[in-house]
Amino acid sequence: MDWGGPGTLLCRRNVRLDSFLKRNMDRAGYERIRAYEPCVVVSETVNKVYMHVVLSDERVYLTEYPPRTLTAAVSFGRVRDIELVNDRPDFLNAKDRERCQHIRIVYVAEKPAVKASDWLRKDRGEGLPPVAPQSHRNSHCPTPTNILVGYPAESQWSEELLPLRKHTRSASCPNSETLGLLRIPHPPTDPPSRNSLSASPISSSAPSERSLETLESSQVPRRIGSVLSRLLRREHTNSGEEKEAVLHLYTISQTSKFYLHLQSLWNSFIIRSTLLLDPIYRRRCSTSSDSSASVISWERTAHLFGQLTSELLQDEISVESLYQLLQELRTAAQRNITLRRLFWRSSEVCVFLVQTLEDCLHGCQSLSGVYTEDQLLLSTLIVETLAIMLRETEIESARFNLLTAKKGALASRMLLALICDPQLKAHSRGSLIDSELQGVLSEYLDAACFLLFELLLLGQETIRCSSADNFLSVSWILHVLQPHPHVLSFIGYQAQQVVLFLSGLHQSFPSPVQSVLLFQRCHLLLACLQYNNQLAQHLHSHFGEEFRYFVKPLCAEEKLPPHYPISRPTLRLVKHVQTLMLYR
Repeated sequence: MDWGGPGTLLCRRNVRLDSFLKRNMDRAGYERIRAYEPCVVVSETVNKVYMHVVLSDERVYLTEYPPRTLTAAVSFGRVRDIELVNDRPDFLNAKDRERCQHIRIVYVAEKPAVKASDWLRKDRGEGLPPVAPQSHRNSHCPTPTNILVGYPAESQWSEELLPLRKHTRSASCPNSETLGLLRIPHPPTDPPSRNSLSASPISSSAPSERSLETLESSQVPRRIGSVLSRLLRREHTNSGEEKEAVLHLYTISQTSKFYLHLQSLWNSFIIRSTLLLDPIYRRRCSTSSDSSASVISWERTAHLFGQLTSELLQDEISVESLYQLLQELRTAAQRNITLRRLFWRSSEVCVFLVQTLEDCLHGCQSLSGVYTEDQLLLSTLIVETLAIMLRETEIESARFNLLTAKKGALASRMLLALICDPQLKAHSRGSLIDSELQGVLSEYLDAACFLLFELLLLGQETIRCSSADNFLSVSWILHVLQPHPHVLSFIGYQAQQVVLFLSGLHQSFPSPVQSVLLFQRCHLLLACLQYNNQLAQHLHSHFGEEFRYFVKPLCAEEKLPPHYPISRPTLRLVKHVQTLMLYR
């Protein structure tokens, strides 16, 4: 299958590889590819092989150089850490050693499977059949098949790594063992019954004649049940132990953004996977989670987006109509990444949203700075829409060009427009209305943190750009915000929410949305501590004592559910933020 035209989602850096990917994937799978780059790959089964590394929104793939077979290497759901190692590999020549970037991916390996014959093997020299050795791990490159599956409806972070196509040999990789494409047999699918599991293999007292008779007649079955029982108990004891594996990628380029793409895609994956645990969010994104749903063509999406744009930009549109159209745009963008790409290629809608946000929060206020509920609701919807448009569009060049045009004029306006005073000022007649407005303002501040988090990720992506394009960095973003009259109170509000969560005052377990917010807030605080002296000094002077005496990382470890994909990265961020708050 081959498609051309504007629907392809990857910049053409390697025509042969891009054509290979389109031939070996369905359209939905191909449009989820985000980046690729040739790297030297080192793992438990691949030793210093020059290969193409392909990144989708949920997996890392490997294929030979030139491409022959596409193989899933590791799912982002199994990744524990991605780091950039500062070293100089000795297997490279001197020139490449200086330009090399060493990326280290730590992930949970597949549990080793036991051969079916081992389960029933009767070894006279041993009381039990040998269990698979601890050092034996499943290959990070499973046997390929021919199609990429879509989003699963439920726990997509725990799914098995699926092969992609039939194995074919190539000149650069003559056999499957070279790439670690090992076929590992699986244990029997039917476990022993509960009775056999609980049966004792040795009786403590002498049996009666009838018992002896029964024992002799069922000696072999009982011995098999005993062996299986003891083996399963041993396997159950070790089942909780996670065995980590490491995938090393060496890119031969100092300006490569491959590490940043990996980090961004991993962050997007754990955020999306955690949010999908929330029933409301999952219902809103039901189309994108349904692998059986038909894929809307690029042309159809562009047509619908054009109609929506013309309705949004019409003169004298009412607030009610604007709100309904923005709701439609936000929901469609959550389900369709093609729409997010079209949004950045058509600058009119983005400029319109920033202008509307400025009018809602700043231009339409009275001199006393009063917020109304309608303004806050519309502002929240605009900010959420902009944040969703930024999500998973890091390789879209139109996004970077639009936000960096005229020395970042639009990005500056967006940053200054989203900051508001967290201290509620509103005309109201009773405490009930005050409480409702405070809740609406809190929702806006949560959404504003989401958008600022996405903009900070954009700033991190410019680290390895050329010096001419490097102004839109994390330091530049915080420098733009620094003169805003409400930036200190805004950052203080976000820090206060982190302190409240980590101090143990709230006993309830966080929802998926609250867990993602904690991750984003910690990321924001870390950026302030690392890249802006004024904001760091404000945090130290106003929240230093709270982080010293009240913030307890152990509380976060106890409260964050372990099955949330975002829990581990959040705990690392919490410890890092607390370290900087206490020792700098």
